[in-house]
Amino acid sequence: MRLLELVELGEFRLVKVATYNTLPYAILSHTWAHSQEIIYKDLIGGTRQSRTSYEKIKFCREQVTKDSL
Repeated sequence: MRLLELVELGEFRLVKVATYNTLPYAILSHTWAHSQEIIYKDLIGGTRQSRTSYEKIKFCREQVTKDSL
């Protein structure tokens, strides 16, 4: 399983964890605008910020921080 982990300065990184040894995590539900889904290739290739839907990921980052998750 891959998760987005919050790191310093409000940024995140993609981490891979074994499903049998999963860290605590939050699931925030959302939908993507047509052809604006952030995919794995965007996350590892650094192109995620070029998509308008990246705002949803930033909102989720702010929400988990606000809720101390």
